[in-house]
Amino acid sequence: MKNYFAHETAVIDQGSNIGDGTRIWHFSHIMPKCDIGKNCNIGQNVVISPEVVLGENVKVQNNVSIYTGVVCEDDVFLGPSMVFTNVINPRSAVNRRGSYSKTIVKKGASIGANATIVCGNNIGQYAFIGAGAVVVKEVLDYALVVGNPSKQIGWMSEYGHRLEFNEYGEAICLESKEKYYIKNNKVSKLTK
Repeated sequence: MKNYFAHETAVIDQGSNIGDGTRIWHFSHIMPKCDIGKNCNIGQNVVISPEVVLGENVKVQNNVSIYTGVVCEDDVFLGPSMVFTNVINPRSAVNRRGSYSKTIVKKGASIGANATIVCGNNIGQYAFIGAGAVVVKEVLDYALVVGNPSKQIGWMSEYGHRLEFNEYGEAICLESKEKYYIKNNKVSKLTK
């Protein structure tokens, strides 16, 4: 029994698993062997290639291409028209279908509009990739990266606010009031 919504113009190939409560909008294409978690929102004109994995509550905005080799953990946000690559050295006349690179976007990360994630570069938990950034290397947990090529310019809270660390390596999220610590260029959240 189908427990998700798909707009009448969406194409869903057989052999994919789509979680309860997921919504798939106009002109989107879900290819075979995808695993899409519960309560995801797949915007208009999205392509999800074979064997892509999306966790629960993933938000995919309009015009996004998610290619084979990509895994998005729970609560990931993919901004409008952002794109993943899956081959480092593509050539039209050379078939590299068996050599796709894997890219993992970890829990809670956000990728801004028109950003490009070059394959093989994982995105850390709650990282924030600015609009138009071109990511060519690993991104740390909670990192804020912008530009082409991307560079880290700060840190973000789980609520998406910039963290300002004091001389003791402590910061407080403006919205949630949760505390964060930085040590050896790694950020962690104080858990109760």
